[in-house]
Amino acid sequence: MSIDRIVMAFAGTMILLSVTLAHLVSPWWMLLAGFVGLNLLQAAFTGFCPLAMMLKRMGVKPGAAF
Repeated sequence: MSIDRIVMAFAGTMILLSVTLAHLVSPWWMLLAGFVGLNLLQAAFTGFCPLAMMLKRMGVKPGAAF
C-alpha cells in the first residue's frame, strides 16, 4: 500500500470512529471528525501531512500523489 492510500484509509477510519462514538457515547466526539477534516483540507493546500511524513520515514513507498 502506498502512503496516499494509507493516509486516506486512516482518515476515513478516524471519521467513521468519530461518528460511531458520537452516536454511542457523546456528541463531542464529532470534534475528532472536524479535526480530521480540517487536517485534510490544510494538507491539500500546504502539502504538509504529519502522518505522510511519519510513513515516509518508516519506509513506506510513496504513491502517485507524492
